[in-house]
Amino acid sequence: MDKLPKVAYFCMEYGLDSKFKIYSGGLGILAGDILKAAKDLNVPMVGIGIKWKQGYVDQYITEDGRTLDTYRAYDYDFLEDTGITVDVEIKESTYTLKVWKVDKFNNVPLYLLDADVDGNENRLITSQLYGWFSEERVAQEIILGVGGVRALRKLGIDVDVYHFNDNHPVFAGIELIREKMENGLTFNEALEATREEIVFTTHTPVPAGNEVHSHRLLEYMGAYLNLDYWHMKRLGGDPFSMTVAALRMSRISNGVAQLHKETANKMWEGVEGSSRIIGITNGVHNGTWQDERIVKAYKEGKSLLEVHNEIKKS
Repeated sequence: MDKLPKVAYFCMEYGLDSKFKIYSGGLGILAGDILKAAKDLNVPMVGIGIKWKQGYVDQYITEDGRTLDTYRAYDYDFLEDTGITVDVEIKESTYTLKVWKVDKFNNVPLYLLDADVDGNENRLITSQLYGWFSEERVAQEIILGVGGVRALRKLGIDVDVYHFNDNHPVFAGIELIREKMENGLTFNEALEATREEIVFTTHTPVPAGNEVHSHRLLEYMGAYLNLDYWHMKRLGGDPFSMTVAALRMSRISNGVAQLHKETANKMWEGVEGSSRIIGITNGVHNGTWQDERIVKAYKEGKSLLEVHNEIKKS
């Protein structure tokens, strides 16, 4: 078998275990299952994400039936301190990001970036997943994308393919372009070389669910990374669409089902320079979601419904 490429999988959230509160829903569950499946199949892959101190949200029902959204700080004793830190620029301030590693959940290594470090202007940037407003969202995406690429460099992990799960990691692509331009390539040359390295998975099948930012905000936040307005407009348009930029920076894109492939291609058919969107039917990680008693009953030819009912009672 040909040698498999080394993949760095970027995602805003990972659902590896219900006790590890760094995910909100389906996107994270998919990402967590992919890291576990990669481990089972011995696929050369690492994950890049963010260590969310407060996670998404904890909901509680009061005695009078009201729903309360609460946020608490979580500490995890299974995270490994890599001893590595990287710096990123956000609003002309330098943020030092600590890099943690987790591989406790039968997953390939997942490296998590953490801004809760002494000296950072806002240590809460990596507190709440999808929290706050546009400025904080862009800051978090700079941490994920730019910080993620720099962490891989400092960890000495050579990467063949950068996989963007949804459009949040787009600034990783900007960072890859910046690196190549600093080494003497023109913008067009850097973009073409970067396209060969990036694969993108698009999720939300409605235009309103795809993130868009003003160029004024991106430049103010430091997301231009030494590129200029014309470069950024070429990638994401004006206003800057994270999904359009991802489509233009990738050599191929995935829809998450065969029907979604058709929907996504129709949705983005007007994007000049877009990569082709193919259909990938998502599955689940059997070891996480399928009880061993069901597997045993199936192999023995027993009634699955009976076993299913027994499991629900236990």
